[in-house]
Amino acid sequence: MARELVAVAVRFVREYVRASDLAVAAAALFACSAVRSRLSAKPGAPMLWPVFGIIPALFAHLDDIYDWGAAALARAGGTFPYRGMWGGGSSGVITSVPANVEHVLKTNFANYPKGPYYRERFAELLGGGIFNADGDAWRAQRRAASAEMHSARFIEFSAGTIAHLVRGKLIPLMEALSESGAAVDLQDVLLRFTFDNICAAAFGVDAGCLAEGLPDVPFARAFERATELSLARFVTPPFLWKAKRLLGVGSERALVEATRAVREFADRTVGERRAELRKTGTLAGRCDLLSRLMSSPPPPDCPEGYSDEFLRDFCISFILAGRDTSSVALAWFFWLLASHPDVESRVLADVVRAGGDALDAGGSSMDYLHAALTESMRLYPPVPADFKEALEDDVLPDGTAVRARQRVIYYTYAMGRDKASWGPDCLEFRPERWLDARGAFAGGTESPYKYAVFNAGPRLCVGKRFAYAQMKAAAAAVLARFRVEVLPGQAEAVKPKLNTTLYMKRGLMVRFAAREQRHEPVPAAGGRAIKRELPKAAIERDGEE
Repeated sequence: MARELVAVAVRFVREYVRASDLAVAAAALFACSAVRSRLSAKPGAPMLWPVFGIIPALFAHLDDIYDWGAAALARAGGTFPYRGMWGGGSSGVITSVPANVEHVLKTNFANYPKGPYYRERFAELLGGGIFNADGDAWRAQRRAASAEMHSARFIEFSAGTIAHLVRGKLIPLMEALSESGAAVDLQDVLLRFTFDNICAAAFGVDAGCLAEGLPDVPFARAFERATELSLARFVTPPFLWKAKRLLGVGSERALVEATRAVREFADRTVGERRAELRKTGTLAGRCDLLSRLMSSPPPPDCPEGYSDEFLRDFCISFILAGRDTSSVALAWFFWLLASHPDVESRVLADVVRAGGDALDAGGSSMDYLHAALTESMRLYPPVPADFKEALEDDVLPDGTAVRARQRVIYYTYAMGRDKASWGPDCLEFRPERWLDARGAFAGGTESPYKYAVFNAGPRLCVGKRFAYAQMKAAAAAVLARFRVEVLPGQAEAVKPKLNTTLYMKRGLMVRFAAREQRHEPVPAAGGRAIKRELPKAAIERDGEE
């Protein structure tokens, strides 16, 4: 009976329904659904189209997507729902309300892990590393990271690696560029600097990105490629990238090749360090993160010690977190200084007054520089948005309902530009907002859920202290020696790139002009520094030693 009814229906369609009729009906249904969606949408929120969800709105604003998103959140009262393309499996809410962020990152932390949606997309690159882990696996790595990164030996070691890299490679490179008058992409130079620095801190190896001639480094290239291809999965429908992965074609094949190169490098380094430990019985002479983890007493939940796979994934995650964020933050910082000479003058005066004490990791010196970097990241956060996935149905403090398996995206870029949080001058670059009446840095009094640049709650970035030490050292050393001159005509070119890290779309082309009188940071005992004023010729000789 059922077959006969189907056959009759098919004959009816063939005889009486034309393709044009179906097209008209589909168009009418689409239009009705669109009108219904618009009428039921939250005032000010972006349109959620039938089938395509928020995708058309995103494509319409690709050139200014971050500012558009911030404006949309402001119109919608700080929160609005979103839905991706049909079949993509992505839906939830986007928010910039600090109370909502605190609820997700702290109050109801257990209900908002990274979730399988995130973990699946980074599985090849990060494996079970700390930035791709939840639950007990995350807690174990968090304990290990906190214990080692906050230890006095690692802090001293990391300060030394920063000082060596800044004085031995970064400054000589800029001196050569200054003498030749050549222009260079500052974003690329800073990416190379932070990659070399993070590899030294994590693995105790020199990646060589800042070597003479700025060579192509296979490991760095593979790492960047693997990161980009992993991120592409977030904007590609799952049925598409999973099919490509199954067949081993296109971007998924390229991802496998790139991650293989990254993991082979990490596995080789772990293996060599393990062999050294077996041969000598100690790694006491090494203070990099890998060596410290490998030689530390076994934790209670891992009596046999950390496995090679654990160490590999942990260090790869550490590199991912430290490579892009600090370099991107510094690039936007120098861009802002170029258009705010008054702030640059105060930063330079702060460096001179403090004696160039940039290598005091996490110290209290150079409060104005610290405030200027913090203010720069408020306007241009290295990670413009992040998300968590709900395990169970929930209601956010502003009354927004979240269903199980939906995502809550907290929009850090919009949070830093919210008038309710930062006042009517929220779009101005004003480091003074972070200082108290005595001129001391007072950022610690601000809620981390209002300024979520370093995440917040239990997942607060364990490398925050390291990041500030690295940025302050590089910024102080460069500014004490050079004026960073942004090439004209880049106002339109310097825009954020659509990525999980706030890259400049086309980089930042600059020239370095040597200052006539230098105030050079000179490392002293314990990683601290003293001031020394030298003429240009003396600085050049000192840099060659």
